[in-house]
Amino acid sequence: MATVELRFSAQPEHVRTARLVAAAVARRAGVDEAVLDEVRLAVGEACSRAVGLHRSHGITEPVSVALTEEEKAFSIEVGDSVPGPSGDPASSGASNGSGAGPDRPDPEMDGEGEDEMGLAVISGLVDDVEVRSGAAGGVIRMSWPTADAAVRP
Repeated sequence: MATVELRFSAQPEHVRTARLVAAAVARRAGVDEAVLDEVRLAVGEACSRAVGLHRSHGITEPVSVALTEEEKAFSIEVGDSVPGPSGDPASSGASNGSGAGPDRPDPEMDGEGEDEMGLAVISGLVDDVEVRSGAAGGVIRMSWPTADAAVRP
C-alpha cells in the first residue's frame, strides 16, 4: 500500500496543485482515464472546502491530503483542523475566539451554505465517500476502483 501525503497552507492557490498531484497519483495507481476528471473535481472541492473552513475559523495549520493506492482501490483523504461538526454553531464560535464579532455571523452562514454545496458536489462525483468530523478536525475520504479491481471479478 503506497501513500503520498501533501500538506499545504490554507491558501486557495494551493488547491490547483493538490488537484494536479491527485490526478497524477490516481493515474499511476490505475484509476481509469475516464474517471480522472471526477478525481480532479472531487479533490478540488474537498480541498477548497478545507481551505475555506481553515480561513473562516482562523486556523493556521495546514490542510492535509493523503493519496493511498490499495490493492483494488485508490483513496484520497482530505483533512481539516476545524474541531467538531462544521455546522455546529457552538464549535465554530469556540474556534473563532476573539475574531468573532457582530458582523461575522452572515459570512459564516454563507460559508456553511457553500460547505453543504461542496459536499453535495463531491457526493455527486464520488460513489464511495465518507465525511467524518471530530475534536481533531474533519476528514473527507473518497475512493475509486483501480483497473485491477475492474478486471478481477
